[in-house]
Amino acid sequence: MAKPKHILVMRLSAMGDVAMTVPVLRAFSLQYPEVKITVVSRPFFAPFFNGISNVTFFGVDLKERHKGFLGLLRLFSDVKQFKINAVADLHNVLRSKVVRTLFALSGKKVAATDKGRADKKALTRAENKVFAPVKSMFERHVETFDKLGFSLSLENPIFPEKAKLTEEIISKLFGNEIPDFSGIKIGIAPFAQYESKVYPLDLMQEVIDALAENKNQKIFLFGGGEAEIQKLNQFQNQHKNVIVVAGKLKFQQELDLISNLDVMLSMDSGNAHIAAMLGVKVITLWGATHPYAGFKPFNQPDDFCITADRTQYPLLPTSVYGNKKVEGYEDVMRTIQPEIVVDKIKKELN
Repeated sequence: MAKPKHILVMRLSAMGDVAMTVPVLRAFSLQYPEVKITVVSRPFFAPFFNGISNVTFFGVDLKERHKGFLGLLRLFSDVKQFKINAVADLHNVLRSKVVRTLFALSGKKVAATDKGRADKKALTRAENKVFAPVKSMFERHVETFDKLGFSLSLENPIFPEKAKLTEEIISKLFGNEIPDFSGIKIGIAPFAQYESKVYPLDLMQEVIDALAENKNQKIFLFGGGEAEIQKLNQFQNQHKNVIVVAGKLKFQQELDLISNLDVMLSMDSGNAHIAAMLGVKVITLWGATHPYAGFKPFNQPDDFCITADRTQYPLLPTSVYGNKKVEGYEDVMRTIQPEIVVDKIKKELN
């Protein structure tokens, strides 16, 4: 049977999960340059896929045109015209299932990512916990393409070159003082969707203060929304070499800045996956969640993941996504000492 020439790839949200598809699609485009891919996702994520050859982006409109069941029929109709031969559903939720089923009914080959829910449940449950790594989401996506007849290797990945930092980006961050950009650039993304994944703010302040002592280092603070920007301004703490990025740049400009970092310190969150997809070293801090659940950032060594102490908190991880609260486990991240984090960053910068 002839291999598909044009694959529809669906992954509608969330930011980190969409970013995790990028290394897989970049590998696919290099290994199968003759195959076209159309990615369906939220319009905001379009910049993730810039520069990947043979990949085009289709922004889904879940608020109006593609809302509800009728909207999904419209989505099917909208993308069908691209002469799609196969569907890789990397999301595997009700919305994407409807669209892929319509393609299957029209005789197209479809495959969906198995999220491994049973394995993840075994890892996070309190009783009879199976504390062992489950398959990563990257491996699971590779399996999805395998079902469509494309074996993929993620070995020796190729990353995009560092973006050029335009005068506009630099002036938005620094005003008229154009700094020397040759020093070390550290990114810090101190927030996450759920509280159980956020390093305590007082400890994060200690980390930032310690790193800011080295005036040859510039520290860029990432986040979004008024409340986070307020906290980031407090973290800045009079340090001239600590720069709040949040609220100053367009999304593409933020990606360009991240691509120029020497290292990113992040929670188990979207920023970790964005930095990793751009080939940046990513050191992650883990509270209620754990890299064993399959969400370790792409191509990062295990020792870049600093986890809370399981001898003190044996039920860890208590959650796959950080959305579950367990009594007595509110302070698990306090077992990660600020000096451990600072030393790790220093070691990787040397």
